[in-house]
Amino acid sequence: MEEYYQQQLLCLTGKVSPASRTAARECRCQWDSIAKPLNGLGEFENMICRIGAIQGTSQVRLGKRAVAVFCGDNGVTAEGVTQTDSSVTAVVTENFARGIASVNRMAALADVDVVPVDLGVAGEIREPGVRNCKIARGTGNIRREPAMTREQALAAIHEGIRLAGELHGSGYDILAAGEMGIGNTTTSGAIVSVMLGEPVEAVTGRGAGLSRAGLEQKIQVIRDAIALHRPDPEDPVQVLADLGGFDIAGITGFLLGGAIYRIPVVLDGMISLAAALLARKLCPLVTEYLLASHIGREPACKKALERLGLRPVICGDLALGEGTGAVMLFPLLDMACEVYGENPTFSEIRIEAYERFED
Repeated sequence: MEEYYQQQLLCLTGKVSPASRTAARECRCQWDSIAKPLNGLGEFENMICRIGAIQGTSQVRLGKRAVAVFCGDNGVTAEGVTQTDSSVTAVVTENFARGIASVNRMAALADVDVVPVDLGVAGEIREPGVRNCKIARGTGNIRREPAMTREQALAAIHEGIRLAGELHGSGYDILAAGEMGIGNTTTSGAIVSVMLGEPVEAVTGRGAGLSRAGLEQKIQVIRDAIALHRPDPEDPVQVLADLGGFDIAGITGFLLGGAIYRIPVVLDGMISLAAALLARKLCPLVTEYLLASHIGREPACKKALERLGLRPVICGDLALGEGTGAVMLFPLLDMACEVYGENPTFSEIRIEAYERFED
């Protein structure tokens, strides 16, 4: 199956084409015609143009949106890198389906559907509404063994691609990536360190709230894991298999699915950024289909965003996960899109348009 999954992945990513430059130019022309200062909404104008380029039209659509929350447990929690044990993953995963987790509260206000996905939760999930795509009951302890087999990594990537395609087929206009997995700032920290070529201590933070001693332990665990597996950043599937989690694998596929099916995907914090680095290595054009919501508290976030060439618009020191930072972006996009689509133009109010000067 590994060879089949690999061939299918190459086939799918090989079909990805650049976002529409024509639509992007049309969006920019529309912004410039609106009766307001040029670039008055800054990066939000660029985001609307980016969405238009992805959708292939200047008639930008944000009406139907969802956040997919990929859930999985990480064996590295056995190394004391978190405050809580892995049982929390199952509890919160079921809370997504019950509609009582943090992301649910925020998504309800932002008119965003929440889609929880069990890719590798160790516990039994009984709550209806959680998609059962379980690859295994959690990953291996990356300090002692690979997180998963290469075949499992590819299978989880394909689950993410499949979900993006399904949501696209159901008429969703824009998606967001979320996650839940105790220990996943350790796995994502390891991936980011390898993919960016950065020292572990430069990209590793306290996650959900470690003490100084806990942070030092986490850094050492990641160092040991990288030294054990010696992953090659040119082989992102193996990096994922050695160091990652099923949540990261699912998001990697989901981001690739956004590019394959031409639907914009909003990134959240460090875990989705780790996935984005893997996805970009698998398909360089994937970054044209991504939007950065915020710059998270983990030190890896700034470095990863810079490498991806993405600019976040929310600087709130966020570290909640679940896709909450990504969901925060939607009301801001709604407001920008309202100006874009409904404001009068200079000609309509009969005043002279601003002139654009190039530096």
